[in-house]
Amino acid sequence: MNEHVLIVDFQVKPEHLDRFMKMIDENARASVKNEPGCSQFDVTRANNDPCHVMLYEVYANEDAFKSHMTYAHTKTFLDAAKEMVAKPPAATFLTRTTAASK
Repeated sequence: MNEHVLIVDFQVKPEHLDRFMKMIDENARASVKNEPGCSQFDVTRANNDPCHVMLYEVYANEDAFKSHMTYAHTKTFLDAAKEMVAKPPAATFLTRTTAASK
């Protein structure tokens, strides 16, 4: 298995939340649909803070993630997100060794 996993933590400015959510939803859907190496792209929000948005992304390998960063939908989102977040996002890279689901 050993897939490449990325968790990204955003604190979105409240006045930009609707636009941010629209753009990240578009980016997530385009990533899974158009990128052969992206198998999962979940967008989540904290229950106690709707402006705290976390992404959970799964790629076949590190090269697939590097490829993700070159797609137009990713670049468009990242460029726009700069003005919509309160601070630079925190990113954590992981290796998925086991996956279990129903």
